[in-house]
Amino acid sequence: MIGEAVVAGLVADGYTVDWVRDGGSAVLSVNTHAYSAVLLDLGLPGSDGMDALKNLRARKIDVPILIITARDTVADRISGLDAGADDYLVKPFDLHELSARVRALLRRAAGRAEPMIEHGDLTLNPATHEVRVRGRAIEVSAREFALLLALTERAGSVVSRAQLEEKLYGWNEPVGSNAIEVHIHNLRRKLGEPLIRNVRGLGYTLD
Repeated sequence: MIGEAVVAGLVADGYTVDWVRDGGSAVLSVNTHAYSAVLLDLGLPGSDGMDALKNLRARKIDVPILIITARDTVADRISGLDAGADDYLVKPFDLHELSARVRALLRRAAGRAEPMIEHGDLTLNPATHEVRVRGRAIEVSAREFALLLALTERAGSVVSRAQLEEKLYGWNEPVGSNAIEVHIHNLRRKLGEPLIRNVRGLGYTLD
C-alpha cells in the first residue's frame, strides 16, 4: 500500500517511476538503468535494503539514495547515512515532504543550491512545474516539463532520444515511435523560440 501511494504521488508530481520489491531487483535495476534518484526501503524481502545500499556504493554507483524506513532510532539513521545514503525519511511520512526531499536530492546531484533553474530567458520551477520565458508563464504538460527539465539540466550537451524516453516513460508504459518528436514540436510552439535544437543522428540539445 505504501509503495502504491509513493508511486502515485511521484507520478502525479511528474516523475517517471520504476518500482521493484526486493533488494536483488533493486541492485539489478540501478546497475542497468540511469536513474536520477533511488528511494530505498530497508525492510525488503530477500536481500535487505541496507545490503542493497552497501552493494550499490561498493560498485561506485553514485546515484542519490533516499532511505524510506520504519527504523527510527538515531543509530539506524546514522548507520544508513554512513553506509552511503544521502537522506533518510521515517515512516509514516507526508508525500509532499517526500517530493521536497527528492527535489533537494536532485538539486545537490546537479550541483545547484537554488530551487529555480535558469537558462538564458528560460526559467523552470521543479516544485510547481512552472515554465517562464522572459517572465511570461508557459503552460506545459507533465511530460513536456520533464523533457524540458532533462534538456535544461544538461544544457549545451546532446541528449539522445533513448535517454529522453527513459526520463519520460516507465517500464510498462508504451512509447510511440515519434513520441519525443511530438513533445519537442509542442514545446517549440509553446516557447515561441528555437531553443531546442536537433543534432542529426545524435539527439537534442538546448541552445
